Amino acid sequence: MGSDMGDDDAPSNALAKAQLSAIVFRNMDLSKSDAKDLVDAFFEIVASSLISGHDAKISGFGSFEIRSKAPRPGRNPRTGAPIPIDARRIVTFHASKKLKDRMQDKVCENLE
Repeated sequence: MGSDMGDDDAPSNALAKAQLSAIVFRNMDLSKSDAKDLVDAFFEIVASSLISGHDAKISGFGSFEIRSKAPRPGRNPRTGAPIPIDARRIVTFHASKKLKDRMQDKVCENLE
């Protein structure tokens, strides 16, 4: 899949949603529109799960988890004035062992 990313499409090494749709289109028997709809539906399902307070676990890839952060004091970096930071929920991602192992194998290949 690494060669499908195509560095000429994006200014960074990040995989954009449009690139993901294009990869699905090329590798599956779907129209471009259906590939885009599939990718959009996947992200909507994950986002809806997170918004409703449920973690999203994808076997062999990782998990997106909701974490609650308590309110805390903060500082305006420009003025140094104290400002309160409200309590909030954040999303964290934890890669699965399988994904970590694959990434480590790739790093080792590149170092040889």
